[in-house]
Amino acid sequence: MSSTKKTPTTLSTLSLGSLSNDVSLPDDAQDTISSVSWSPVSNHLAAASWDGKIRVYDVNANNRTANGTAMFNAVGPVLGCDWAKAGVDGVGIDAGNQDGTIIAAGGADKSLHILHLPTGQQATLSSHEKPIRSVRFVEIPESNTHIVASGSWDKTVKLWDLRQQSPVTTIMCEDRVYSMDAKSLLFVVATAERHIHLINLRRPTVISRTLESPLKHQTKVVDVFPDGKGWATASIEGKCSFNAVDKEEDRKINFKFRCHRGPPELKTKITKVWSVNDVRFHPVQHTVLVTAGSDGTFHFWDRIAHARLQAYPSTGSPITTTAFNHDGSLFAYALGYDWSKGCAANSQEIQTKLMLHSVTVEESTPKSK
Repeated sequence: MSSTKKTPTTLSTLSLGSLSNDVSLPDDAQDTISSVSWSPVSNHLAAASWDGKIRVYDVNANNRTANGTAMFNAVGPVLGCDWAKAGVDGVGIDAGNQDGTIIAAGGADKSLHILHLPTGQQATLSSHEKPIRSVRFVEIPESNTHIVASGSWDKTVKLWDLRQQSPVTTIMCEDRVYSMDAKSLLFVVATAERHIHLINLRRPTVISRTLESPLKHQTKVVDVFPDGKGWATASIEGKCSFNAVDKEEDRKINFKFRCHRGPPELKTKITKVWSVNDVRFHPVQHTVLVTAGSDGTFHFWDRIAHARLQAYPSTGSPITTTAFNHDGSLFAYALGYDWSKGCAANSQEIQTKLMLHSVTVEESTPKSK
C-alpha cells in the first residue's frame, strides 16, 4: 500500500496469487449482481441482481458448492441487499428472528423487500420516491427489534421497524445516496457530490457530522471499521482512504492510497486507472480489508501496516460487489458489467458470475501484529 505522495506499487512488481482454486456458484443470474450479503451465523449467501431477483444460496464450505434455497422478485433491478444481524426477536411477519434469518433488499422499484428465509414469508414496504441504492440493518442500542435503513436517490435515508408499515424516521441527506454501512454504533452514508454523513446510532434520527470525501472524485462505496472508530471510502479514481471519527485520531488513522491502477505505459507515460467498486473489512482480523475494482482484480491489505498482503491477477471482467462470510474463511465476489461505460459498452462476452475464494492464512494475517 502506498501513500498518494509516493510512487504507487504496481502489480507488475508483486507476486500474484492464483485464482485456479476459486469456484463459481450456480450461474443463474441473468444480469449484473449488484450486492451480496452473508448470513451472520451460517454460510447462506444472498445476491441481488439487475435482473430483478434476490437469490439465496446454501454454500457448503467444505467443497464450496451451493444450492439455491430461495428466491424472490422485485419490479426492476435490485441494487442493494443486507442480512439481518443475529440476536433480535420480533420482525412483524409472523415469526421471530432465529439468528439471522431475514434479508432486506431494495432497488429501482423504490420499495423495501423483506424475506423471512425459514418460512418463505415476504413483505414489501413502498418507501421512496426514487430508486433505493443501498440497504443496511442497523443496531440501535436498547432496541428490541430489527431496524433497516434504506438509502435512496431521492436524497433520503429512512429507518424502518419491520413491525410497522411506516418509517420510524426520515433523514434528509445532501444529495443522492450512493453507499451506506453501519457497525458498532457508527452509521456512514455517502452521497453524490462527495458528501459523507456520520450518524451516531445512539441518536439515529439526526446527522451528527457532514464532511467532504477526502478523495477528489465520485464515491463508489464506504465500509465502516469493525470497531466503529473510522471508515474506508473508495472512489472511481482508483483510490481508497481511511478516516477517523474522532478528530484526535486523525493522525493515527487517516490515510489515502492508490490501488487498481496499472503501470505507466512506456511510450505515453499514461497510467490506466480503474474504479474501486468495493471495499470490505475482514470480520475477524479487523485491520485486514479487501478492495475490488473494474480492472477485475481484488487485493488484500493491512490497514495499520499500510501494506498489501496479497494481489491477484485480473479475472477478465469487472468485480461489482464482494463480501466475507461470518468467520472470514470465504470471500464472495461477483463478476459482471459495472455500467461504468454506459449501455453501449455492455456485451454478451461479459459473463455474470458469483465466485467463491477460500481465504488463506497469509491473506488474513496482518503484518502489523
